[in-house]
Amino acid sequence: MLFADVTVTPSTTALPGGAVLQQFANGVSAWALIGALIALLVGAVLWAVGSHSQNFHQSAAGRRAVITSLIAAIVIGAAPALVNFFFHTGLSVHG
Repeated sequence: MLFADVTVTPSTTALPGGAVLQQFANGVSAWALIGALIALLVGAVLWAVGSHSQNFHQSAAGRRAVITSLIAAIVIGAAPALVNFFFHTGLSVHG
C-alpha cells in the first residue's frame, strides 16, 4: 500500500492566533532575559559579599548563579536558531 508524501511548511499566519503566539513568545523571552539579568546581579552581589567575608559557600553560590545566568541568556538568545537548526536538520532526513 502506498501512502502520499506529506510536507510541512511552518507559518505563523496559517492558523488564527499565530501572531498572538509570536507576540507571546517574544514577551516570554523578554521576561526570561530580565529574570536572567536579575539572577546575574544577585549572584554577583552574593559572590562579592561572600568573597569579602571569607564565606566560601556564599561565594560559590554566587559564582554558580552568575555562570548559570550567563548560560541561560545564551540559550534564550540562541533558542530560535537552535530550533530552526534542528528543524532543518530533520527536514534533511530522507526515509
